[in-house]
Amino acid sequence: MDSENQQGYQIGLALATHVISSTCVTRFRAYREMKSGSEDLQASEILKLLRSEQILTVNARRKNGLILYKQFHAEFAGPGAAVGGFYDQDCQWALPVGHLSLLTPESHEERQKAYLIRRQWIRLTRKITENPVPQQRVQTILNQFENYFDAETIAQLPDEAFALSVGVLPQTVNMVRRTQEQVGRE
Repeated sequence: MDSENQQGYQIGLALATHVISSTCVTRFRAYREMKSGSEDLQASEILKLLRSEQILTVNARRKNGLILYKQFHAEFAGPGAAVGGFYDQDCQWALPVGHLSLLTPESHEERQKAYLIRRQWIRLTRKITENPVPQQRVQTILNQFENYFDAETIAQLPDEAFALSVGVLPQTVNMVRRTQEQVGRE
């Protein structure tokens, strides 16, 4: 894609990123239930981009990503991962994490690299879900997010996002988080 089109997408995403970056993340339910307000509009714009035929990549130079809500699970697309196009047509909602920045890959090689990185994120999550103990799956996914994001960002992510990512109930995520908080206070 030529640089004019990439610049156009970046300008459009700058509008979507402005308020989302300032709020970073919100509780998923509250986020979806907003009837008005710029956050809802911008999240909808991100969803439109994901469902378009356009392939985008999560900026690898920032601590950012997208939690992609699918029908029965959620996927995390972290820095460097491809999003949108054919693979995310079934995306029902997208929750930005960090200061979201999406770029348009300019070459076939960049797209291939982004696909490989997306696959790595999926494999990481799959490896976590192979653990038969739900609490350990939650602890592992929380630990992985701590490697990429600050504690405040992680605390703002809804339990549902982690639950759908590793195949547990939201109550299990809540329980593990409360246990972590208690241990952290001691």
